[in-house]
Amino acid sequence: MALTLKQIGLVLTGIVVGALSVQALHAQGGIIRVELRKADLTGQSGTEVIMATLDVQPGGTVPRHFHNGDEFLYVLEGGSFQAPGQDTVTFDTGASLHFPREVPHGGFTVVGDKALKILTVHVVDKGKPLVEPVK
Repeated sequence: MALTLKQIGLVLTGIVVGALSVQALHAQGGIIRVELRKADLTGQSGTEVIMATLDVQPGGTVPRHFHNGDEFLYVLEGGSFQAPGQDTVTFDTGASLHFPREVPHGGFTVVGDKALKILTVHVVDKGKPLVEPVK
């Protein structure tokens, strides 16, 4: 199937925007987030689905936060992390988790010499921030 000129332009635009986003996020505390797909959830007005990868480099910290919807994650490459004053915890490759709407999570730093690589899928309210910090 041949792509139209418009489709090729959209793909190239997506690649450029994605590359710029990765560079900007890389500078933010060892966290690289790449949005892979974003679309309205069919049959559910006002809801969208966002799929992304998240690489948290050793020493990178994921702030405590919640989402205006559900988050599902799958660990692509496992690693260890630690929350302040807590024991070290390991996410094994292949592990999966679900964080329901508005449930705070995060607040940990990746420890050791391996990055933690995760695939995330968010089913969230359209027009609201993807991430809300926990104060």
